[in-house]
Amino acid sequence: MPLNSWTVAPDEAFVPVTTGLWYVLGFAFAGTTFVLLTIGAAWLLSHRSKGDRHKGLPYESGIDTFGYTWGRVGLSFYIYALLFVAFDIEIIFIYLWAIVFRDALFGGFLAMLIFVAILLLGLSYAWRKGVLSWK
Repeated sequence: MPLNSWTVAPDEAFVPVTTGLWYVLGFAFAGTTFVLLTIGAAWLLSHRSKGDRHKGLPYESGIDTFGYTWGRVGLSFYIYALLFVAFDIEIIFIYLWAIVFRDALFGGFLAMLIFVAILLLGLSYAWRKGVLSWK
């Protein structure tokens, strides 16, 4: 009898379709348990007293602050930091690609060229908008 997609060879082990679902449910349970245990441990180990009036004050390296300490920071600082984080993470992707460069073949090389082109396009857009100039 020829084998088709509906039959299983006698020497192959039958793996039910729901096996992958059990892995997902197991990881979800383990992740949720880890988060709840971490929050519970932090609650048990945390200070429960309200403390004195100095506990809620902002400080810099143990030195009392002076002036208004709740001032706003300009939006350009946040955009600059966001660009730094984005391009920093992309460097990790490029480094990992360089590790497997010999196995990636032409398709992997072409994908990385497209990836870097998109990065350069975003960088040129940010440069034209003046985001990279520190004011």
